[in-house]
Amino acid sequence: MLIGNLDGMTVFARVVEERSFSGAARKLGMSKSAVSKHVTKLEDNLGIRLLNRTTRRLSLTDAGSTFYQHCARVVEEVETAEHALTDLRGTPRGTLRISAPLTFGQMYLPQLVTEFMDKYPGLHVDIHLADHMVDLVAEGIDMAIRITRLKDSSLIARKLADFTGHIVASPGYLEQYGEPKTPQELAEHRTISYTNVPSPNIWDFDGPDGQVSVRVNPVMSCNNGEFTSVAAIRGLGIAREPEFIVAEALSEGRLVRILHDYDPLSSGGIYAVYPERRHLPSKVRVFIDFLVEKFKGGLCNFHQEACAEYREGRGRQRPRP
Repeated sequence: MLIGNLDGMTVFARVVEERSFSGAARKLGMSKSAVSKHVTKLEDNLGIRLLNRTTRRLSLTDAGSTFYQHCARVVEEVETAEHALTDLRGTPRGTLRISAPLTFGQMYLPQLVTEFMDKYPGLHVDIHLADHMVDLVAEGIDMAIRITRLKDSSLIARKLADFTGHIVASPGYLEQYGEPKTPQELAEHRTISYTNVPSPNIWDFDGPDGQVSVRVNPVMSCNNGEFTSVAAIRGLGIAREPEFIVAEALSEGRLVRILHDYDPLSSGGIYAVYPERRHLPSKVRVFIDFLVEKFKGGLCNFHQEACAEYREGRGRQRPRP
């Protein structure tokens, strides 16, 4: 009975992971009705209901929850076998699903992915840009690029490059409000917070006398780093930004780096991460190896060319204060 139900198990697992028939249909390249038929046939064959269906949502029955745990393992084993055969053929194929932060992805991935796909035309690349932390397993993502101080997790990580965080403000802001000389003075300034971090209003520093934490009082918060950098350029307040977002504005004098003696602990690394698996699919392995090679020597070696393409593609000049 397993062989007859294998397609149904695969579809059922995807429905659970996507939390909808339509989401599963998109991931599987099937119609919504075909997905529904697979699940219904599976339930009929098993003689038990796996999902509670309403017009608004799906939920697992107790039996469905138990069955899903087994389905997920079976589907993973089948995918592992398929990846092994693909490796034997020597050419990565299928769909490579990549997650990356929005601004970083817009700036760097078009050039990287285009060059990568020229080398591996048999691959289809599906890119998800989002500034929130994506659950790779639940969302069916093969690998992600993350910019962070990496903590222990169930994911495997490979470092691509270092990145540096800066505290920045526009010359106009500093002329009007003055320049803070210590992190503690930030509490009295207008600040702009990036919210996709655990504590957006607590700014940590490593200074001459050790680590310092300051609670800022932002006049604006946003979940996108480029947006907050543009607000800083416009003179709205002081922002904490990764260097790759503000490097051009700093070089042109539209932003000024402040608090030079204090390293904001927003610095860290750029990592390629992927779920722990016994067999890493060749499509993931070759892409990570490609990224490591491209970022060899640091992020700055790749930065100017990629940023030029990004600006040209958007067809606009950076706003000036």
